[in-house]
Amino acid sequence: MNTVLFVKANDRPMERSVSVKMYEQFLRSYKESHPHDTITEIDLYEVPLPYLGNKVIDAGNKAAKGLPMTTEERTLQRFVSSKLEQFISADKVVFAFPLWNLSAPAVLHSYLDYMHHPGKTFSYSEEGATGLLTDKKVALLNARGGVYAEDDRFEMAVNFVINHLSFFGITDITTCVIEGHHEFPDSGEKIIREGLQQVEEVAAGF
Repeated sequence: MNTVLFVKANDRPMERSVSVKMYEQFLRSYKESHPHDTITEIDLYEVPLPYLGNKVIDAGNKAAKGLPMTTEERTLQRFVSSKLEQFISADKVVFAFPLWNLSAPAVLHSYLDYMHHPGKTFSYSEEGATGLLTDKKVALLNARGGVYAEDDRFEMAVNFVINHLSFFGITDITTCVIEGHHEFPDSGEKIIREGLQQVEEVAAGF
């Protein structure tokens, strides 16, 4: 039995969001095909995610050094640590997010900021940084209205997330992308329908 963390980074209603449709389709298919796994869902728009800045950094530094913290710093540190430990303890993680204005939503950026913790997700040595989460399995569900080549410099959502995961040592990454439904509106419904079928199949085998 595996522990699976589902992370949703889109607060638009499902009828107006392809990435939310992907999330719900994957979740439904996964539950049907993996009935004994433990699933936890987190909607990044439903929880307050403080930006990485002076307060969060100071709280983390003080906690690492065992220094006294203010009440606010303790609250921030507990929150960040809870999200970090939840991510680390999951055997599998599923991210669903759109490409908005060439990048991933800001809430997902903040969430991934919390995952950078030396000694837990990566370590330093004479050779440089080494990722520590080599056994984790991840699925990325992304929707984008245009079509982007794999190495397109304007695609900074999927590539952005993969770069973070790779830094943590995660290499078992499955990517499902539905794209082009805005660029080719006459084929939009077909593109989405076929993409969701792929999502269902990937979930069953994830």
